[in-house]
Amino acid sequence: MENIKLDKFKKDIKGKRVAVIGIGISNLPAIEYLVSLGAKISARDKNVKLLEKLNKLKELDIDLVLGDDYLEGIEKYDYIFRSPGVKPFTYEIEKAVETGAILTSEVEKVIELAPCKIIGITGSDGKTTTTTLISKFLEQAGYKVWLGGNIGTPLFSKLDEIKKEDVVVLELSSFQLMTLSSNIDIAVITNISPNHLDYHTNYNEYIMAKSNIFKSQKKEDVLVLNKDNDITYKYLEIIEKMKEKPKIRGFSIEDKVLNGVYLKDNYIVSNINGKIERICDISKIKLVGMHNLANICAASSAVYSLVNKEDIKEVITTFSGVEHRMELIKEKNGVKWYNDSIGTSPTRTIAGLKSFKQKIILIAGGYDKNIPYEPLAPYILDKVKCLILIGKTATKIRNAVLLEQKKQKVDLSNLPEMVEFNTLEECVNYANKVAKENDIVVMSPASASFDMYKNFEERGNHFKKLVNKI
Repeated sequence: MENIKLDKFKKDIKGKRVAVIGIGISNLPAIEYLVSLGAKISARDKNVKLLEKLNKLKELDIDLVLGDDYLEGIEKYDYIFRSPGVKPFTYEIEKAVETGAILTSEVEKVIELAPCKIIGITGSDGKTTTTTLISKFLEQAGYKVWLGGNIGTPLFSKLDEIKKEDVVVLELSSFQLMTLSSNIDIAVITNISPNHLDYHTNYNEYIMAKSNIFKSQKKEDVLVLNKDNDITYKYLEIIEKMKEKPKIRGFSIEDKVLNGVYLKDNYIVSNINGKIERICDISKIKLVGMHNLANICAASSAVYSLVNKEDIKEVITTFSGVEHRMELIKEKNGVKWYNDSIGTSPTRTIAGLKSFKQKIILIAGGYDKNIPYEPLAPYILDKVKCLILIGKTATKIRNAVLLEQKKQKVDLSNLPEMVEFNTLEECVNYANKVAKENDIVVMSPASASFDMYKNFEERGNHFKKLVNKI
């Protein structure tokens, strides 16, 4: 079956001048696809050290602009495809848009041109697990699922293969949502807390960027909101002013919801369109932690009209989690080692700490995203017996703990031991030295990885490698 929207785009883009800003993972296949459609491409990046990528790009008939002046002259282009890491509100990009350039991105074009149902998931924490659960629920029910956005495969170059009966599932960051104006059929906001304040002008800009996931929704669309999170439910004030309002579903692990999925009497329970069903006893769920019960409720609420409760139950009783998310690496000499490298913010680490009943040995710290660490400090005092710090946020975390100790008037003898090292290897070696039988060691940095690693996956893999050497 033909895709009319895609066919129209192909005709329009042929011969057009397209500036692709940011030569990253998603934009490489996008560049190749745009070239195949007959577009005239200028690939641009501030990073001049892109040798491996450039060798591939040099085979294509495109212009390359690298270095500090990579945005120069973009006002002459018909289209600008930006990568998520490139801020849309730069002087050069705004000037280009004023002169008629169409600003878009790989993921925005997928949302606009895919012929099938689109499910988009955003939030400060829990996005990847919720996105993965949704895709697994749909696959269990027999759908062909295309997983993309922040995870999975860049889908723009796959548009020719996507069919009307398929489902596209996208994990979407605030960076990707900043300029989104296309419609998403089912939108999920897991929660909102301070994050990426090194990128956004302020917290409000971050909150409003997330809201773009539902601002173009129609009355037949669905928006899933977290009843337990103050800010997500404040979005209802924005929705009230919208011309067309999506159907609202909720999820909660603290309270009943009128239309959605929630936790009650140790069961995951659905209440969609007035029909109440028990989905699963939580003792049978493989994922660890209350935060993952929230993720299950969010994912179930999103797809409940597309799958049945047996599909959901089959997945949640067998799926043990996504790599780098409270991942048990190994147990040696009675000590359990967990990799929670996805813990790139205090709220993620708090959720991880709540997963354990006993006090743990915590490895934390990394790149500073200008977010506060005071909310993490009470949980460190309550749940951590040895705090091993690393990276640029080490001092901020230590100071937050000491401030909380004074606030709570905790005796210094009851403070967790706090030590600081320069490398992750030193952290692992010290944790191994102090850990005794029945102890738990968790790396959950509460910080991004960019001061030492490309991303949280590289950091997590290095941690696993070091632990497996023990």
